[in-house]
Amino acid sequence: MPRWFNTAGPCRADRNYMLPALRRLPEVHRFIDQESYFVLHAPRQVGKTTTLKALAEELTAFGRYAALHFSCESGEVAGDNFVEAQRAILSRIRRSAEIYLPTELHPPTFPEAPDASLLGTGLSAWARVCPRPLVLFFDEIDALRGQSLLSVLRQLRDGYSDRPNAFPASVILCGLRDVRDYKVPSGDRGHLGTSSPFNIKVESLTLRNFTRDEVAELYQQHTDDTGQVFLPEAIDRAFYWTQGQPWLVNALARQMVEQLVPDQTQALTVAHVDDAKENLVRRQDTHLDSLAERLREPRVRRILEPILAGAALGDVPEDDLRFVQDLGLVRMARTGGLEVANPLYREVIPRVLSNTAMASLPQLPATWLRADGRLDMERLMEAFLAFWRQHGQPLLGTAPYHEIAPHLVLMAFLHRVANGGGTLEREYAIGTGRMDLCLRYGPDTLALELKVWRDGDKDPLDEGLAQLDGYLAGLGLDRGWLVIFDRRGGQPPISERTRATPATTPAGRHVMAVRA
Repeated sequence: MPRWFNTAGPCRADRNYMLPALRRLPEVHRFIDQESYFVLHAPRQVGKTTTLKALAEELTAFGRYAALHFSCESGEVAGDNFVEAQRAILSRIRRSAEIYLPTELHPPTFPEAPDASLLGTGLSAWARVCPRPLVLFFDEIDALRGQSLLSVLRQLRDGYSDRPNAFPASVILCGLRDVRDYKVPSGDRGHLGTSSPFNIKVESLTLRNFTRDEVAELYQQHTDDTGQVFLPEAIDRAFYWTQGQPWLVNALARQMVEQLVPDQTQALTVAHVDDAKENLVRRQDTHLDSLAERLREPRVRRILEPILAGAALGDVPEDDLRFVQDLGLVRMARTGGLEVANPLYREVIPRVLSNTAMASLPQLPATWLRADGRLDMERLMEAFLAFWRQHGQPLLGTAPYHEIAPHLVLMAFLHRVANGGGTLEREYAIGTGRMDLCLRYGPDTLALELKVWRDGDKDPLDEGLAQLDGYLAGLGLDRGWLVIFDRRGGQPPISERTRATPATTPAGRHVMAVRA
């Protein structure tokens, strides 16, 4: 059977291109041999379930343990009904054991027990009769809520001292977040904290992303199977866009080999990687769509809005910082400070936030194109100024992030331009006070520096011209736009104060300064 790049569910070595699942968890065998209880937490779609299933199969095959991976998702619907949640988990355990374990390792009939100890009693009964020590992987543990989650954790702690003969020898909780961050009663801001009912854990592990060499190793499997080559610079580009995030690495490759270049005699290039990236951003497949849903959550917005605006974070709760990092949306930069987790997410996030503005755009004739199909920069400026004067004010209300509403509306306009055959790239970072945009359309490139003038600040023109100088130099350009959004109070209507004037950067580059 031919293999493929998987983007849905756990990977299987006989069907999917995949790396050795346990390579990213080298310490896990030691913890299990020490009969430890520990936590594995990582963002969605980084290979947690694939890794845990492979580990369980490996441990059982070695003959020393009865290791079982199962999901707690079936207990989610129980909410605070901890009795039903326990019954759902025990049912899932039995079903998984019957599928994945030899008959002699199956659990017995789980005995009846008081409501508060159904799970613990059932696990104890299994451990007493099982010929091998039990190792259990509670996947999606954070699907449980409120009293159901507390009940499960307390029972695991209560049975801990009875391991390995009368309780599982090792338990691994797996989810998006560390156990210290699990919520107590549903909707409460409280947390389990350091006095967690699972304070028996010895460690909290996470799964790292792929390295550049591992991306090459994964892609080489496709080459070995089909003969289709990923050029080295294409692998570099794929790693740049994804930073090794496993789902994105697979999704890019799948787009390339199945949609863009199905001819396996044709090598895959940087251009193919960029086209695949654009397809993913436009399509917003399941993983990207699930991340997009998070963007409107207040604690996510508190982090992402200042990043997008280039502003400082301010007084943000530590829990919010951990939460957005645990989602995989942001990471700590090597130089310090938060940044969006990878360049592809950097493209997706503002695209999603500007979707409403894009849907609200009026019909815009492509007056910015010359007869030969290339961009006419002067006409593009005229079209933007006319658009902004007429539609800028009402469209600002469509943006979900107020602080960057003008940025999002401008991006919606530029996406309309790019949809004719171009791309729009974005750069932004905490503390820079800026957002950079790069519109590419065939051989033409337009660089834009976006600044905001707020009450109490000085005119950002000089700072913006200096920053635009650096951006243009990096792109090898000598012209661009500096767009200053005046958000001060008491200003005339947008239609009256929107204008563009020529300006010169400190290095002598001629640019257009737009006041909007």
